[in-house]
Amino acid sequence: MSTPRSVLSFPNPVNEYAARTVAAGVVAMAVCTVAFRQPWILIPLTFGFWARVLAGPRFSPLGQLATRVIAPRLPWGPKMVAGPPKRFAQAIGVVFSTTALVLWYGFGLGSAAAVVLGLLALAALLESALGLCIGCKAFGVLMRIGVVPEEVCESCSDLSLRHPELAGSTRA
Repeated sequence: MSTPRSVLSFPNPVNEYAARTVAAGVVAMAVCTVAFRQPWILIPLTFGFWARVLAGPRFSPLGQLATRVIAPRLPWGPKMVAGPPKRFAQAIGVVFSTTALVLWYGFGLGSAAAVVLGLLALAALLESALGLCIGCKAFGVLMRIGVVPEEVCESCSDLSLRHPELAGSTRA
């Protein structure tokens, strides 16, 4: 039987290619919202970010499509990366998508919402096309300056866990 804690969990590790597929879907949804002035797309976009932050891809239609359909059919195998930075990136997506939703529906500020969505689409495009996760980079900086404790992501703080060839080497 599933406990609330197991249902509301984020996978660790995460398939990088599935995450990049989700990011491509976010780009498409954000661009369509602005280009075709279809603010209703903000509702599933925002729901998807909230679902992925709270429970990984479990309740996210886009997350399910990426992890169960698209990523397994890619011609290369999975590339596993740490989950906590990806969850942090999804949380940033929550902030941007929720802000855009509130601006558009709550205040009638479609242009301001479009700017926020443009920034979200740019970040998602960088991840999907280049594998550059801005949220993950920010997570790493927050770990280095001590805002995020090392226990949150031990594989992030210990390079030898990701790169066994570094085990036993001394840092300069």
